[in-house]
Amino acid sequence: MRISPFGVEQWMNSHEEHAVFNIGETCVHSLTLDELLELSGDADGVLARLRETWLGYGDIVGSARLRDAISSLYGERIGPDNVLTANGAIGANFLALYALVEPGTTVVSVQPTYQQLFSVPESLGADVRVVRLREEDGYLPDVDAIRAAAGERTTLIVLNNPNNPTGALIDEPLLREIVEVAREHDAWLFCDEVYRKLEHEPGTTAPSVADLYEKGVSSGSMSKSYSLAGLRTGWVAGPAEIVQRCLDVRDYTTISAGVLDDALAAVALEHLDAVLERSLGIVRGNLAVVDEWIARESHLRYVRPRAGTIALVHYDLDVPSVDFCQGLFDFNGAFVMPGVAFGEEHAFRLGYASARDVLEGGLAAVSAYLRSLGA
Repeated sequence: MRISPFGVEQWMNSHEEHAVFNIGETCVHSLTLDELLELSGDADGVLARLRETWLGYGDIVGSARLRDAISSLYGERIGPDNVLTANGAIGANFLALYALVEPGTTVVSVQPTYQQLFSVPESLGADVRVVRLREEDGYLPDVDAIRAAAGERTTLIVLNNPNNPTGALIDEPLLREIVEVAREHDAWLFCDEVYRKLEHEPGTTAPSVADLYEKGVSSGSMSKSYSLAGLRTGWVAGPAEIVQRCLDVRDYTTISAGVLDDALAAVALEHLDAVLERSLGIVRGNLAVVDEWIARESHLRYVRPRAGTIALVHYDLDVPSVDFCQGLFDFNGAFVMPGVAFGEEHAFRLGYASARDVLEGGLAAVSAYLRSLGA
């Protein structure tokens, strides 16, 4: 079995640590341990309990406390027994796809999206049929195109909501239409939902596919919306059958999550309102800065993201995206992701949820690079 090189992660690995202005980061500006303890409202109590933590293997499926907190992010379909923790969303996605994909079956996947969501099914021997998300449609999926791509052997439809790299948000009515296509084929519907709850307009939170469909499966993570990538804690949520299948796979990769990671993730989710208030304040305030910058740069355009931490920015210069992004990095150390990593040429993925000074410095660095190209 061979799997395609992971373009996004390889680019991140080779550039991120040496960036002067990291505006390719996809997480909300990460919390420190002190900040998390402060948000809990009980710093001394939390710290005292952490000091008493036994540092052996943790609960194999994730602690009951954490799975209960995760299940509260969903509706009535998802209880603690419908949740399995994993090593970040990247681990959760792998478990779910390994559990859901059979060689020779058809998988329908939207693109652009996170490469793992279609490269893993391809590596497992599936016939992956791509439905392109188009700029003119606001990067929202065309239900008729999904229906046309699905065939008799379609067993899985894969979504990403909110979308990486565009920040597009599939609202409930459109999600329900996609659910009906999946139901027509008795197919599973899997959605990477790591940016969920970071909707920019108050009151626009989209439901999870795990809440809308009896064969809906969701992945989530502490990394993006909750600013805790260092905990390496993600999860799969869905029907008990799939949770068990994922656990069968997970036995080969992970004994248990780290007990401190588990405990701190639970603290964050038990104080969800405080964590999200901070995260939403950062992304909404920073997106306004990006809006103003885009308006000043005549060679740039984007479909304004409705959720998440990232945007796909197009430019009208005749420069391939790898050359553009490497040239930018070499010019002044500003780091963004080439659009070609998502099949979108003459574009780059911008992360705007960093500390404000990093964002403003990075945008100014991109503007200086554009001037150097005569733009």
